[in-house]
Amino acid sequence: MEPLIENMPHDVEDLAVRLLGEACRRELALATAESCTGGLIGAMLTDVEGYSHAFERGFIVYSDEAKAELLGVASALIEAEGAVSRPVALAMAEGAIARSRADIVLAVTGFAGPGGEEDEAGLVHFACVRRGGQTRHREEHFGDKGRSAIRFACARTAMAMMMEALQER
Repeated sequence: MEPLIENMPHDVEDLAVRLLGEACRRELALATAESCTGGLIGAMLTDVEGYSHAFERGFIVYSDEAKAELLGVASALIEAEGAVSRPVALAMAEGAIARSRADIVLAVTGFAGPGGEEDEAGLVHFACVRRGGQTRHREEHFGDKGRSAIRFACARTAMAMMMEALQER
């Protein structure tokens, strides 16, 4: 099989196939709200032939303004907590589930590469919600191992969280 995304690790590709297969089997739709991954997770989930219909939509919300405009994240929350924070990740997931027809939404916000003095490269917040369920959060510290490696690490975590949400109920 030809890689879906150039340089995508095989384990990440396998996760995407398993996740989409399970979503199709359960007739559940998936969506993402992505900041630091810039749509990578959504791209992976739309590249799997025969299963991509399980992906309902993706929000790429790299800027603070996009998080506010597209997902309804309060600008005051972003200002008070920072765009890379637990409260903002939770608000992103909840905004995306409210603005989509998806059954499960995964949100991700973090620092994929070197930033300002206070930004910790590899710090990423994830939030995942199943419609009608509790929003779950996970914080990861992947370290300063480069943008690409951090983005693929994010994809692994994101798909694992979505798979857990599929198993609920």
